[in-house]
Amino acid sequence: MAVGKLTFTKVEREKLAEFLWLLNWISVLTGAILFGLGLFLKVEIQKRQEVMSEQGILYVPHMLITTGLVACAINFMGGKICLDCTDTNKFLRWKMVMMPYVVCTLVFTACVLAGAVMCYSISSQLEEALFLGLRNAMRYYKDTDTPGRCYLKKTLDLLQIQFQCCGNSGYRDWFQVQWVSSRYLDMTNSSVRDRLRSNVDRKYLMDGVPFSCCSTASPRPCIQQRLSDRSAHFNFDRQSQQLNLWRRGCRPALMEHYTQILQSIGLTVLLIWLFELLVLTGVRYLQTAMENVLRLGDPDSESEGWILENSLAETARSNFNIIKNLGKCYQADDEDPNLNIPSAATERELPSRCAHTPETS
Repeated sequence: MAVGKLTFTKVEREKLAEFLWLLNWISVLTGAILFGLGLFLKVEIQKRQEVMSEQGILYVPHMLITTGLVACAINFMGGKICLDCTDTNKFLRWKMVMMPYVVCTLVFTACVLAGAVMCYSISSQLEEALFLGLRNAMRYYKDTDTPGRCYLKKTLDLLQIQFQCCGNSGYRDWFQVQWVSSRYLDMTNSSVRDRLRSNVDRKYLMDGVPFSCCSTASPRPCIQQRLSDRSAHFNFDRQSQQLNLWRRGCRPALMEHYTQILQSIGLTVLLIWLFELLVLTGVRYLQTAMENVLRLGDPDSESEGWILENSLAETARSNFNIIKNLGKCYQADDEDPNLNIPSAATERELPSRCAHTPETS
């Protein structure tokens, strides 16, 4: 029994074809939107690539960009096909193309859904990339004279100022890295030498943060050094300490920024998928209805259209049998029953090989 079977008159088939022609042209626009969203997401990710590790997260915008370009191509051709389907004679030119077109549209629609799912499932991978990237960037913050790393100080400072954040997870992350270059340390100072000797890796660690961690909400000049020692600063109570530095880490701040972008893009792509699913359903009805008209031989007669010609179980069983029969084509040749039949030339050689030799007395 066919799934979703409907009956169409000639007028209804023509109106369906015209409606699908319009929807396909709208789909060209949605394909351009997909392309634009993918391009926007790629630019946003590459803006912060200095503080991201190589986790391969660009596959999401690349997926959206590719799907958008394919959507424009498929729906442009689909508009021409649907317009010609208003006339039975013109449909004959596309009869052999309709089924591949439906299959391509189905694959493309599945890719749109996959793109929407990726936008919601990339969060953990993005967070790991930010954690590793920010950790490495903080380690190289002091290397302002090293080629390939000299820009990281400026990048991190601008990032902390723009997103009002400090460190990876918080300002105490700066206590665990040497962020002051050795060229700016006074090695003649005994306290500096003692601090270097006290560390296993001979790093100059201190309870201080860069200036970009300072909060503009602080009512007093920013305190960056000796943050763990309250007695080192006059009138440095708990409330002023909380206002002194940005309390939020840069990883949560960037995650919030990218999560908002990904959720907005994911919702838009999901709406586009629902629209493309509507177009795919209409194209399938148009294809089956027009093919049944050709079988009937009367262009003015009613015809039936459906989504699946048989039930889901029968369709799955039929496709499984087709795949199984295709596999038999690649079986070994030794299963051929004609393989061991001797040829005529072989039969002629057998008597000569079995010739009787004369007995000797």
